[in-house]
Amino acid sequence: MIKDDCIFCKLANGVFPTNKIYEDDDFTVILDASPANRGHSLILPKQHADNLFELEDEVAAKVMPLAKKIAKALTEELNCDGINVVQNNGPCAGQTVFHFHTHIIPRFNDDGIGLNWSHKEVNDDDQAKLASALSERCGG
Repeated sequence: MIKDDCIFCKLANGVFPTNKIYEDDDFTVILDASPANRGHSLILPKQHADNLFELEDEVAAKVMPLAKKIAKALTEELNCDGINVVQNNGPCAGQTVFHFHTHIIPRFNDDGIGLNWSHKEVNDDDQAKLASALSERCGG
């Protein structure tokens, strides 16, 4: 499904011009119009899904191999020192456009981009209980 009021549906399906770097039957990859760094790219599925939870499993399975391909090309072209692969779900996680997308961000030493967080203290008993509960939910 393509949503008429979704800007990323329109970008992914060629309604608006982009700086496209890759396209196949399922995805369009473009350079971000408001990048964190030179080469910052967005993997956009052509079919609409608000977030990871709505993305079809068959499409989701193709995201990481595509991210790897794009990251390799960016690394070769830009000689970057690293790559961030970022995918946000929900406003509190930083999602601002509600069409699933994955950021591929080239990183350079001392580029000043902050994607870090502070680490929380954990209780071993709580961790064990949580792992058990999640294992049940995940079927493993």
